[in-house]
Amino acid sequence: MNQSASIPLIENVGRRSLWVGIGFGVLALIGWLLNPAAFYQAYLIGYLFWLAIALGSLITLMIHHVAGGTWLYVIRRPMEAAIRTLPLLAILFLPILLGMSSLYPWSVAEIVADDKYLQFKSPYLNTPFFVLRAVIYFAVWCTLGHFLVKWSAQQDASGDPLLNRPLRVLSGGGIVAYVLTATFASFDWMMSVDPHWFSSIYGPIFMVSQGLGALCFLLIALALLARSEPLASVVTQDRYHDLGKWLFALVMLWAYMMFSQFLIIWSGNLPEHIAWYLRRSGSDWKVLALILTLFHFLVPFIVLLSRLAKQRSAILVKLAIGLLVLRFFDLFWLLAPDLHDGVFVLHWLDLVVPVALGGLWLAAYAQRLSDRPLLVLHDPRFPADTVKGGDHHE
Repeated sequence: MNQSASIPLIENVGRRSLWVGIGFGVLALIGWLLNPAAFYQAYLIGYLFWLAIALGSLITLMIHHVAGGTWLYVIRRPMEAAIRTLPLLAILFLPILLGMSSLYPWSVAEIVADDKYLQFKSPYLNTPFFVLRAVIYFAVWCTLGHFLVKWSAQQDASGDPLLNRPLRVLSGGGIVAYVLTATFASFDWMMSVDPHWFSSIYGPIFMVSQGLGALCFLLIALALLARSEPLASVVTQDRYHDLGKWLFALVMLWAYMMFSQFLIIWSGNLPEHIAWYLRRSGSDWKVLALILTLFHFLVPFIVLLSRLAKQRSAILVKLAIGLLVLRFFDLFWLLAPDLHDGVFVLHWLDLVVPVALGGLWLAAYAQRLSDRPLLVLHDPRFPADTVKGGDHHE
């Protein structure tokens, strides 16, 4: 098979995304000059949204290598392309370091000096250690991604079936490393926005949300790529059905995690815990919470109960687009009340900055997706019945 039919589409998406990123980036820069605090707050939410797709792809790919099976092969290349954007995302983390005083109260010496609780946490919550941990997180993620993609490319070139073993071994240890680093990253970058509050289930929520966001994005990418070869003759109803079941599981797991956190904290009725939910109890925040409950869980849950819905790409793509949009507003609900002292504020930068970041990230993603075969070459685990006429070639 030849993947050349998909290249113009990918390159066109990349070019348009780059221009969108540049245009909205100029607006974001103007916003930074006018209101630096609002810019940094919008940047944190937008950055975490796009980072989630790359990290969700990383953990999903490692699960694929460990578990085996064939149901993730059709999105393996799109996952690897997302993983290859991690070095860019590491660079894009720098504005968060520059705006720490607008995001994290514990980074402001005057606030810490008047707060005994923050003084107690200062051995962990301090700027040098925060930066060091971020470097470690990205070093781990980029290293895992580098070797997963490198060995996959080597297998394309050599056809060596023995390369499956190092991919599986690395993924096994990599899952453990991801769980640890992603958990602490969620504490550092999200939970410490309110350093007086903590939740032991916050890390799992962070990781499940990443997997869900990544799968939604990958379903949209797959539907676009499946319009032409080589994926057109490979992506069948059974493939969509498999991905639909994975989406169904992640939607339920996200709802379970969110409800479990709420139930445990509310039933405990401890002031230092319930204050986090009280800030989200205003009328505007309640409306957003209701929207998330209905359209991030209930509607997808009901739709995905149907086998037919899971087999139809049109239904899955519409669900994926809706869920991806709601992933942004879920992040907004998690972070914005603490950034704005419980007041519902939707600044124009809250929309402009994520779009600017998305344009730049999508341009980089498209470039990485276009320079590799869209289907796995020579992996002996690849289902032979999906490849018509023998091997598929670049």
